[in-house]
Amino acid sequence: MKQTLKTNINVIQETIENHLPAGNEEPTVVAVTKTVDEKTMRDLHALGVKHFGENRPDVFLKKYENLADINDEIQWHFIGNLQTRQVKKIINDIDYLHSLDRLSLAKEIQKRAEQPVNCFIQVNVSGEDSKSGFQPDALADTLKELEAYDKLNIIGLMTMAPIDASQEEIHEYFRSLKELQVEVGQSNFSNAPCTEVSMGMSQDYPIAVSEGASFIRVGTAFFKDAL
Repeated sequence: MKQTLKTNINVIQETIENHLPAGNEEPTVVAVTKTVDEKTMRDLHALGVKHFGENRPDVFLKKYENLADINDEIQWHFIGNLQTRQVKKIINDIDYLHSLDRLSLAKEIQKRAEQPVNCFIQVNVSGEDSKSGFQPDALADTLKELEAYDKLNIIGLMTMAPIDASQEEIHEYFRSLKELQVEVGQSNFSNAPCTEVSMGMSQDYPIAVSEGASFIRVGTAFFKDAL
């Protein structure tokens, strides 16, 4: 299995290089490990993968505990919907939150975090009713309000493309998020440097890379034929 993982890592790396615009830095690849066990994560870590993404607090906490001996070498990303009541359980053990999607969540993070947390604001660029996140035209007012929350470090914006979107539509959604990130980054909000863009998963990360993603969240592509 480890050899297959290594092959898949090489394929992902080659795909990124083939889609990376000239002059852009390579994105940080977050291995979405929600479907795999700690042994597989240890294999990934041994192969050089340092960024792991989980979407359930209970599963994250179990893995965090079981991987305690290498936690200092891991960057933990929470990528799923986070209920307000769950914030206190995980917020001081994660390095990045990719799903800041409402003000009530921000308020609870401000209350529970012991130090500033790197957060991506989730933006509903596609306008899907089923998607959570802030509307693009609400970002400025949201960020103005979040200036009072010194435990939130808004490092960027995040979105997900609709599962049935065409490649052309995905390009449009990701391009829109990148433009929003640039706009916000130039607005000089006190706790929102907003230099990063988190977008792209296994099925569409090549498009995300081509549109300027700085973080991509890849699961299936890591584990193809390895499990």
